[in-house]
Amino acid sequence: METRISTMDSRKPASNNVCSLPSSGVSVVQNSVAPSLIASSEATLGCHLARRLVEIGATDVFSVPGDFSLILLDHLIAEPGLNIIGCCNELNAGYAADGFARSRGIGVCVVTFTVGGLSVINAIAGAYSESLPVICIVGGPNSNDYGTNRILHHTIGLPDFSQELRCFHAVTCDQAVVSNVEDAHELINTAISTALKESKPVYISISCNLSAIPHPTFSRQPRDLEAAVDATIEFLHKVVKPVMVGGPKLRVAKAYEAFVELADACGYAVAAMPSAKGLVPENHPRFISIYWGGVSTAFCAGIVESADAYTFAGSIFNDYSSVGYSLLLKKEKAIIVQPDRVVIPMDLRLGVSNATQLLMRTTAVSMSLMAFPKCEPNEPLWVNVLFKHIQAMLSSDTALIVVSGDSWFNSQKLKLPEGCGYEFQMQYRSIGWSVGATLGYAQAAKDKRVIACIGDGSFKINWNYTALVDAIHNGEEKCWTTKSNNNTCGAIETATGSKEDSLCFIEVIVHKEDTSKDLLKRGSRVSAANGRPPNPFVDSSLQFLNELYYAAFFN
Repeated sequence: METRISTMDSRKPASNNVCSLPSSGVSVVQNSVAPSLIASSEATLGCHLARRLVEIGATDVFSVPGDFSLILLDHLIAEPGLNIIGCCNELNAGYAADGFARSRGIGVCVVTFTVGGLSVINAIAGAYSESLPVICIVGGPNSNDYGTNRILHHTIGLPDFSQELRCFHAVTCDQAVVSNVEDAHELINTAISTALKESKPVYISISCNLSAIPHPTFSRQPRDLEAAVDATIEFLHKVVKPVMVGGPKLRVAKAYEAFVELADACGYAVAAMPSAKGLVPENHPRFISIYWGGVSTAFCAGIVESADAYTFAGSIFNDYSSVGYSLLLKKEKAIIVQPDRVVIPMDLRLGVSNATQLLMRTTAVSMSLMAFPKCEPNEPLWVNVLFKHIQAMLSSDTALIVVSGDSWFNSQKLKLPEGCGYEFQMQYRSIGWSVGATLGYAQAAKDKRVIACIGDGSFKINWNYTALVDAIHNGEEKCWTTKSNNNTCGAIETATGSKEDSLCFIEVIVHKEDTSKDLLKRGSRVSAANGRPPNPFVDSSLQFLNELYYAAFFN
């Protein structure tokens, strides 16, 4: 693979295709980029980039200024449609762009060369694992410095300027190094289009001396990318107990409504993978809960695993989502629908017409939520009681961000009202992600009250949190904090009442031995899977999941 530098143009193929099984039907989907014309009188490179970001909906840009990116940032600031948000460090800027992309479909961060790029790269890797289109823009070296054998500050002390670029190769779907204005239009537009089409991060480096230079190509109209998929599975007409399972790539394909329309038309039981909680409406009449193998409720696992056909839409199978490769699924029953392809058993055929008619079945299933215990005054606070209060806070006007660990396992049991957002970084599981992502998501979804559930391991570990919030108070009475042992009801009443328009930080202290049984169960199974001895023979019941796992990461 070559990086596109100046006149070079070589792009990565679509990556992270979960399934690549033999004799599969494959259809390609490309997201479109809305065309726009940039006035030639303002056609500088910086203005062109700023306008392109506005066109794709990136209203907020998260940044840590640096000397290589200052002129570019001046042009971004001058764009009325952009809001530049300064962050404490590049990693948090990347996490914020991740959170923003989850709500708006695109995120942007701007950092300086190498010292900033290598700091933000962990957040970009997380966005790659979650299939989020984040545009990472780096202010690069002066175009005259390339090839001069000079050593620049902010680097590791070598005259080779490619260290940062080589690092981004593995965690972005496209890389563009803009070192002259003649090729800038093509490089920038291709990178942005690729990010939207593949729903993955891209890397754009712009030499620090080019942003203010105009060029006729910056008034050129970008190309549209259009494609569609029209396919259905013929054998679904013959099955009796089918089920649909939504996965995290429903976000990638922007297919939430299509998934629900299909569920309404076919009448199948509907479940969601744990990493897709919040993407499948839990108030749907046939929603049966979260399917997570042995960690699922017996009700949900029984329906999915006993089905004679299961359609996984936008699924990602890894060691966590498969509970240590222990899902009781059979290859010959599985239909895998991804944003760019449909994978079916090798002995089945694709049909292309009367999709809705073929899928008209009724499998009416209902479920009842696991009951939370009553909250009695003066009793020790337990996590399930805490989440009873959190459940009461949820509405169509809220969004929930949860971090790996007990917060996530307990939040899986929450009943999400229609329109309530839900975000979790299941694949990459980067510690600290949720804090920066909360900022980005809140900026993107200003009509929602964002509720972040973060354990102290992912926050800062045993700090005096309430004092921390007091220390960053801006003097405008927009921050409120409290520490709660068992009066969580009162704290939440204040946060949702008199302090509803403030940043509220509630430090909740729970029993030190209170741990989710699901977390312990999942931990033991994954531990057993990770600790299994080398064995060239794989049990046939796990072969299907292994194929999915390796296809997802190595195809």
